[in-house]
Amino acid sequence: MKKLLAVLFLLATLVACSEKRASFVNTDITGIDYAKGFSLKDHNGKPVTLESYKGKVVVMFFGFTQCPDVCPTTMAEMAAVMKELGPQAKDVQVLFVTLDPERDTPELLKQYVPAFDPGFLGLYGTPAEIAQTAKEFKVFYKKVPGKDPAQYSIDHTAGSYVFDKQGRVRLFLRHAQGAQPVVHDLKQLLS
Repeated sequence: MKKLLAVLFLLATLVACSEKRASFVNTDITGIDYAKGFSLKDHNGKPVTLESYKGKVVVMFFGFTQCPDVCPTTMAEMAAVMKELGPQAKDVQVLFVTLDPERDTPELLKQYVPAFDPGFLGLYGTPAEIAQTAKEFKVFYKKVPGKDPAQYSIDHTAGSYVFDKQGRVRLFLRHAQGAQPVVHDLKQLLS
């Protein structure tokens, strides 16, 4: 029995040593018990879930089109990532989930989101659907009043979630780090 246990231990050690472990630059959140999925519509009106993008690496960012800094910076950075990925970019889907369903109509999302990259998709839902999705992803957002009721802003979480090709959440990307760290991490998930 001791000999069998020793052989099993040795085999387990060899298997563990031979597995290729990804070393990410960004925060590895593999195995968390949230960010499991969503049910929204894309800017073309098509109902989508996380399963809609199985087979692709998915980068999911929460924002709003009238955001003055974080959102356009993130989207421009992701456009640069896609350029650097070259042919591998076809296996990546970037999703922009609006936190402002009152102002971010499908038509506005259809203009704004693909302006950064034609393959990017804007997602929307009812205020209740957006609240539920934000809760599932532990995304903070809060309306900040402006000079008049229509001139509000929204404070929100600035990072992005990344899912592997099997639809498992793997990474949390920090805001404004440049394209290279993101390219590094996505290439590991694409290989």
